[in-house]
Amino acid sequence: MKLSHYLCITPPSFDDYALMETTCFLTGLAIIFVYSAMAFLAIEETNIITDQSSLLALKAHITNDPNNFLANDSQNNRIMVLNLTSMSLTGTIPPHIGNLSFLVQLHLRNNGFDGSLLVDIVHLHRLEIFHLRLNSFQGEISSWLGSLPKLQSFYLFRNNFTGSIPREIGKLTNLKTFNLYGNQQISGTIPPTIFNISSFDTIDLALSRFSGNVPEDMCQYLSILQRLIHHHNQL
Repeated sequence: MKLSHYLCITPPSFDDYALMETTCFLTGLAIIFVYSAMAFLAIEETNIITDQSSLLALKAHITNDPNNFLANDSQNNRIMVLNLTSMSLTGTIPPHIGNLSFLVQLHLRNNGFDGSLLVDIVHLHRLEIFHLRLNSFQGEISSWLGSLPKLQSFYLFRNNFTGSIPREIGKLTNLKTFNLYGNQQISGTIPPTIFNISSFDTIDLALSRFSGNVPEDMCQYLSILQRLIHHHNQL
């Protein structure tokens, strides 16, 4: 029975009322479904626009792109891997980088980037690989590092970071490689929370200014650790 049948003069029966309610209910579900689908498409389109805006903001912060690598940008997909390795780029990283919420890998190595690591990076909850080696980044490695739960590789090789390793590093329970080689102003002791990371494969602290003792029972806690590199320190 169609909904239009209820326009007749004869009062509907009890069964007709039940059918009318069911039809209205199903129609309501259809409207909700269509609305939800439209909302999903709108959200997805907004997210894609957000990714594009973030890349454009990054492009705007590049002060030198001699090979014009950033002339063309991706237009249609969410960004999962951003690889700007060895492009001779200089400039800073804008806070908009934190809007790339699907980002799994961020490769900025072997460029001329400087400035500090922005707290906006904490929004990259899917980030697994974070490579910054061979740049001129500076400032401290902030405690927000512990807000990247899926991080597996963290390379800060040959930058200008200062301060010490934050104790929050112990929250990165999936971390396999931690490389601070050549940051000659990094100092302090090895935080004991590092023993929370049983997944460690490689720790490279060479050419820095760490002091204190290397715990004798380190291998007991870091059972799969293969490489601990700490030469040219005060350990």
